Amino acid sequence: MGDWIVVLALVAIGILFIIVEILFVPGTTVVGILGIIATLLGVYLSFVYFGSTTGVWFAAGSGVLFVAGIYYSFKQKTWDRFSLKDTMKGKFNEGLTSVLQVAQRGEAISSLRPFGKADFEGKVFEVRSFGDYVDSGTPVEIVKIDGNKIYVQPIK
Repeated sequence: MGDWIVVLALVAIGILFIIVEILFVPGTTVVGILGIIATLLGVYLSFVYFGSTTGVWFAAGSGVLFVAGIYYSFKQKTWDRFSLKDTMKGKFNEGLTSVLQVAQRGEAISSLRPFGKADFEGKVFEVRSFGDYVDSGTPVEIVKIDGNKIYVQPIK
């Protein structure tokens, strides 16, 4: 009786791991590899413990069970319960750059490497330098505004 439990448990756990791999953890990961190993070990042990006839039935049954499990999982849209449905639609500085002008002066409130934050007239904006490292507290000047991108340079 113990042989049946071991073989059935290995095949069931292996198929379950493979389905989890396909639906929830795509790519070749430990879960999928463990599932394949457990299923193959269960089928192999069915040949060893019960002979070739029963082993073939276990192999065929495992294949049918695997296909049925995948079909049922996709049919029931199992992955929809776990998938992310929200999307981010906002952008940084969206609609805010209209109050800024080229040559306007402000102060870097974080280090620009080359991205960071700067304060212009009490409002904080995401800015970028032209590849220069700019320390926090350095006076900066707007050189270019391209859509929502604000390019600054340190004032010398």
